[in-house]
Amino acid sequence: MATPTYIPSVRARRLARILKDSRETAGLSQTSVAGRFGWSQQKLSYIESARNKVSEQDVANLLDVYGVESPDRDAVLTLAREADQRNWWTDFTGILTGPYVALEDEASEIIEWAPYIVPGLLQTADYARALMATTEVSDLEFEQKLRARMARQTVLSRNPAPRLHVILDEAVLERPIGGPEVLQGQLLRLLAEAERPTVTIQILPKAVGAHPGVDGPCILLRFASDLDPDVAYVEGFMGGAYLEQPRKVTCCRVALERLHKIALPPDESAALIRAAAHP
Repeated sequence: MATPTYIPSVRARRLARILKDSRETAGLSQTSVAGRFGWSQQKLSYIESARNKVSEQDVANLLDVYGVESPDRDAVLTLAREADQRNWWTDFTGILTGPYVALEDEASEIIEWAPYIVPGLLQTADYARALMATTEVSDLEFEQKLRARMARQTVLSRNPAPRLHVILDEAVLERPIGGPEVLQGQLLRLLAEAERPTVTIQILPKAVGAHPGVDGPCILLRFASDLDPDVAYVEGFMGGAYLEQPRKVTCCRVALERLHKIALPPDESAALIRAAAHP
C-alpha cells in the first residue's frame, strides 16, 4: 500500500469540516451524495476527512446539493481556493507524511511535554543527525529528512511567531545523544532559544514522583481562529495519534497545565540547563 503524501493545511481541514457539517445539516448521507456525482462513498469520506484534495468546482457542486447560499457559499469557495496554497512542506513530498507539520506550521500556540528528547523545533542539526542515525534510510533520504526538520524551525522566526511552551524532563539534559559535545551544543541552543519572547522552556525535576506525563510525550496545538479547534498529538512506539475529540483534547490540556505547575519556573530551568551544559 502506498504511503499517502497529501498533507492538508489547517484551511483544508476547516473546509472538510464545513462540507461534512453542511451535508449533515441538509440531512443527506454520504452514500446518497456520492451517488449523485457518480463517486464512490470512499471519495466523499476522504474529502470530508481532509485525506484528499478537493477541487473548487467539486466544492461548488456539493454546496449546490446542500443548499448553501451566499454569503456563506462565497466564503466556502474562497476557502477552497486558498486551502492548498503552496507551503514549505511541498518541497519534501514523500519525506513528510501526515498532517502534523501543517498543523504545527499554522498553530498560534504549541505546548509540548518532552520526556525523552529535545523537541524538533529546538534541535541542533548535530543533535537531529544523531537521532536520525538510529533509523535505516538511504543517505539521500537521511539528508532530506534532516533538511525538512531544519525547515520546520523557521516557524519560530516568523512575525508573528507562535508561542512555544516546552516542558522537558530533566533526564533529557543528561542523555548523551550524539556524545558530550553534541549534547553540550544542544543545551546551549536551548538557552539561546529560551531568550526569545515567544519561547518558554521549563524543566521537570527528576525528584518529582508520579506525574501526569508518565505515559509519554504530548503536544497541544492551538490556532488563532475560533473556527479551528485545539488538536492534541500523542506519540508512542508504533507512531503518533491525533486527538480531536473535545474530551480527549481536554485531558491533554489538563495534563499539560499540571505539568506546567510542578515544573521549575523558566529562570530556574535555565539555571539547570546552564549547569548541565557546563558540568
